[in-house]
Amino acid sequence: MLTRRDWLKSTAVFSLAAASSISDPLAARGDEPSAGSPDRSGNQSGQPAQDAIDIGSRRELFVDDLLIDRLNGACLELHSPQPREIVLRFDQPWEGLYSGYETVLRDGDTLRFYYRGMPVARHTEDVEVTCVAESRDGIHWTRPKLGLFKVQGTTDNNVVLARHRGCHNFAPFVDANPDAPADQRYKALGGTGAPGLIAFASPDGIYWRELQKDPVITKGAFDSQNNAFWSESERQYVCYFRVFREGVRWIARTTSPDFIHWTDPVDLELDGKPPQHLYTNQIDPYVRAPHIYLGLPTRFLPGRRVVTEEEARRIGTPTEWNYANDCTDILLASARGGANFKRTFLEAFIRPGFDLENWTSRANYAARGIVETGDRELSLYVKHHSGYPTNHVRRYTLRPDGFVAVSGPYAGGEMITRPLTFSGDRLTINFSTSAAGGMRVELQSAEGKPIKGCTLDDCPEIIGDRIDHTVSWKSGSDMGKLSGQPVRLRFALKDADLYSLQFAGS
Repeated sequence: MLTRRDWLKSTAVFSLAAASSISDPLAARGDEPSAGSPDRSGNQSGQPAQDAIDIGSRRELFVDDLLIDRLNGACLELHSPQPREIVLRFDQPWEGLYSGYETVLRDGDTLRFYYRGMPVARHTEDVEVTCVAESRDGIHWTRPKLGLFKVQGTTDNNVVLARHRGCHNFAPFVDANPDAPADQRYKALGGTGAPGLIAFASPDGIYWRELQKDPVITKGAFDSQNNAFWSESERQYVCYFRVFREGVRWIARTTSPDFIHWTDPVDLELDGKPPQHLYTNQIDPYVRAPHIYLGLPTRFLPGRRVVTEEEARRIGTPTEWNYANDCTDILLASARGGANFKRTFLEAFIRPGFDLENWTSRANYAARGIVETGDRELSLYVKHHSGYPTNHVRRYTLRPDGFVAVSGPYAGGEMITRPLTFSGDRLTINFSTSAAGGMRVELQSAEGKPIKGCTLDDCPEIIGDRIDHTVSWKSGSDMGKLSGQPVRLRFALKDADLYSLQFAGS
């Protein structure tokens, strides 16, 4: 599947071909390739109608290539989030230089940000604590004065768990299981190494208790953030956690019907790409399409040094754990259950940037969780400057569904889907074009034949920038008569990006 890097290599060739054969890519018709015929890159394409992908009324993103049969002149393009304001500085006595392993989640109108407080380089129960901050808008955060634990000589703090080995990497979530008891509305896992992960529960995210003394997951390394959640699509609890495979930090997965009894772990696939140290995984259901799990793993590059000795002294790089010798960045990954795991892009989703303090070991960690902070805004949070007095969390933003786009250049490009079945009666898209660009959509049979009345010529040019746009043709937008039947979608894109699609009901 073409990503932007692959596409750049062939852009000039395609542009010349397009210029000689297509005066207006949006109006182009010509002979349609049928299922099983080669696309312009020479790849054999096509999928039998009986193998159609049922997407129901789910929103589908392009973080993987599940829906895509062919990209002709178009490519998949990674859209990195934009850095915004610093929202939290770890400047309290019980927090400090090595605070981290963050989780952000929404509970109604309240956002909660959980993190480990760790002022000195020592993994012990008398040092590590679990803290919480709260916000209404995702920008302004406060530390509630809970008075639950005396830490650093005071109970005037935001600590929700202390003097427990689970504090090292406590990872909570709001339980979406409709059968979850009210006093277990929040759940969490925490712990490292032997004997394993302890299960916790809470009615409100503040007062926590162990569900049992014995660990519930024991086959793993666990020396990172180990993320569990209730999967609405799989109807079970899922946990993605740290393992080592041939010396490489990797991710395994286990499932449970009750959060207590877990299956034997399964390693995630390498997805045809080389193994890389993934320090944290941060896999979580995406809020607008919870059947798709998005991960923001920190990619750890041991021994890859950037700062010089003089720079390390000047910025005060920690020496306890040789922080000057490594660097990190953040990837975008996705999963759909089982061992499925996709790193569609090996290019960084978030780069370290200008700060030298972000070019040393463990300096860039995304929080688990991507939250909606507006009708046109997603927020995610990244810890920077780990190991420095300036250790902090910065907010990043991007448009809803805006992680990856099917992108067409000005010369024009196309994307044709595999056969799909759906429920609903209209097609909605999340898209953006330039003022000179646009897109059109065609409905095809599973065999790749244009459906009468729903061809490119029948689709008025789509121009603008909208999160939720209903596609229409000259005959209208009602697709109810095609519900349940296998169809393909053909998108003709000119200086345009397609972020997601959904078949919705009126």
